[in-house]
Amino acid sequence: MTNPLLSFDDLPLFDQIRPAHVAPAIEQLLAQADAALKTVTAADFPALWDAIARVLGVATERLARAWGAVSHLNSVADTPELRVAYNAVLPAVTDFYTRLGADERLYAKYKAIDPATLNAEQLQAHQNALRDFVLGGAELVGAARARFAAIQERQASLSQKFSENALDATDAFAYYADAGELDGVPGDVQQTALAAARADGKEGYKLTLKMPCYLPVMQFASNSALRQKLYRAFVTRASDQADEPSRKFDNSGLISEILALRLEEARLLGHPNFGELSLVSKMAESPAQVISFLRDLASRARPFAEQDLADLREFASQRLNLSDPQAWDWPYISEKLKEARYAFSEQEVKQYFPLPKVLAGLFKIAETLFEISIKKDSAPVWHSGVEFYRIERANTLLGQFYLDPAARNGKRGGAWMDDVRARWLRADTQQLQTPVAHLVCNFASGLQGKPALLTHDDVITLFHEFGHGLQHLLTQVNEHDVSGISGVEWDAVELPSQFMENFCWQWAVLKNMSAHVDTGASLPRPLFDKMLAAKNFQSGMQTLRQIEFSMFDMLLHSAHDPAQDWSALLAQVRTEVAVLQPPPWSRTAHTFSHIFAGGYAAGYYSYKWAEVLSADAYAAFEESVGSDGLPDVQTGRKYRQAILETGGSRPAMASFKAFRGRAPQLDALLRHQGMAQLK
Repeated sequence: MTNPLLSFDDLPLFDQIRPAHVAPAIEQLLAQADAALKTVTAADFPALWDAIARVLGVATERLARAWGAVSHLNSVADTPELRVAYNAVLPAVTDFYTRLGADERLYAKYKAIDPATLNAEQLQAHQNALRDFVLGGAELVGAARARFAAIQERQASLSQKFSENALDATDAFAYYADAGELDGVPGDVQQTALAAARADGKEGYKLTLKMPCYLPVMQFASNSALRQKLYRAFVTRASDQADEPSRKFDNSGLISEILALRLEEARLLGHPNFGELSLVSKMAESPAQVISFLRDLASRARPFAEQDLADLREFASQRLNLSDPQAWDWPYISEKLKEARYAFSEQEVKQYFPLPKVLAGLFKIAETLFEISIKKDSAPVWHSGVEFYRIERANTLLGQFYLDPAARNGKRGGAWMDDVRARWLRADTQQLQTPVAHLVCNFASGLQGKPALLTHDDVITLFHEFGHGLQHLLTQVNEHDVSGISGVEWDAVELPSQFMENFCWQWAVLKNMSAHVDTGASLPRPLFDKMLAAKNFQSGMQTLRQIEFSMFDMLLHSAHDPAQDWSALLAQVRTEVAVLQPPPWSRTAHTFSHIFAGGYAAGYYSYKWAEVLSADAYAAFEESVGSDGLPDVQTGRKYRQAILETGGSRPAMASFKAFRGRAPQLDALLRHQGMAQLK
């Protein structure tokens, strides 16, 4: 049997990969990587960067690509069989990378490399590698080393189980509503729910907790009891408060154990807590600095948030006869107030954003600003709804990407970008390997032969993930470990993604990426003006919501005893930051996959941290807008060369300063979010 996971000539053979292929391929690649590790750590092997890369770098890159394909399918096409196959080899993969990062012989070999023999990209990668060896436990000995390895394996298992529980708890919920309960719910959402119920052989309308269904029900359903039912199911997912039989997906114990293991790991490596450990490889210098930044931003946002809430309460009382709104009422009240204040609804806007038209507009602005061309391409895919594209400049291939836009069962919620392979001047062939990326979203599917329709928030999400993709795909760095998104500090990696979101508010851009699904007419300027007027609607409350998540995350990992009940800390943070308190049975932390299964532990603040960078970067484009309303191409070229092309080959602050000529300032963010007057 030819194993598709062992094919590295070109793109992954996603259409051929089966669960039965996983163990044989990964075991073979692990054996090869182990043999390579043994070779380069031999006493007579030269301490030369290129020599190590030719042997170990090639072996580990092949392993990473194959395991990356398996992990990707586990996220977007989960089946019971694939889950079993994935979990069966996860301990061995975790063990290898733990041993690799802690191998004192390899660490010694890297320390023996003469920095004078390295170019600038290799020097940055070398410095990162020495740091990562320390973080990987290479300086630990004896029982401490063994315990560190055990912690890594257990954490990998727990994080995977956390993610599975969150997915299973979401997929497990279904409520078959009757037509009388759906007053106010948009027609396309009702049609999708009706089709889903029929596919299940059921009567009525199937409502789920997936965002394309859940959010519009919460925003538009006039039936408060229906909103309450979905809200309770949503905020108690994967928790002790979930209804039976979904309580079997409870993540409570996993959270406590994950926190305890992270603290133990940090102390083994000489840090007082996991927050301190996490920041070693980030721009921020200490948990205290992060908390100070968040509290400063919260103090600026709070007056606006309090006004937002006062407006909601007044509107609910006077216009909706809701004198005591509950948690499940706020999205509904918010949408009604928005419609009343700005005279438009999200559903009205949605008709102007068919996915194909939005993509064409997105590609056009990227092509114009960054002097590239984006074309449809072909590749083996895991689902018929997946598309594949190539990016070129002057007919030279720069990179390629998969786009998987639609929500479906077996696919993790949310949106993300991930790498398939990195740009690399390969050590084995000296041939240039071009980068490939995944762009994954969870939009509603099209109905009755029509294309998928995106809300404006969906459009922003698409631009966000594409921004990540651009940093990975436009890189001109040839060193694998610092090309594209590799090696970029975690709290700076959101800069290019959040930067791209700004174009979703530019008329010159938006008018060319809209076409009414029925008439083909562009978004009317009066409707755009209303959207723009509403841009910062409830920005104070939204800012505090993100700060609440960020502070909880950092304090959880720097000032909390895992032996204690962490829910008290969450309550404390909410008391300090939030203007709205959720019900006592709310358990949103139980599906906080970013920090318990997604790499953002003690790093969720990076969204707000990088927002300062991205807003200030975009201000340079605002300063150079041409007569056509579009940003200046020269500014785009400078941004591309200073930030996108350099990847992780130098510190993010150096890249920012190369673009802006100075350190970042908070002013642009406050102005963009309508909070400038309290500078």
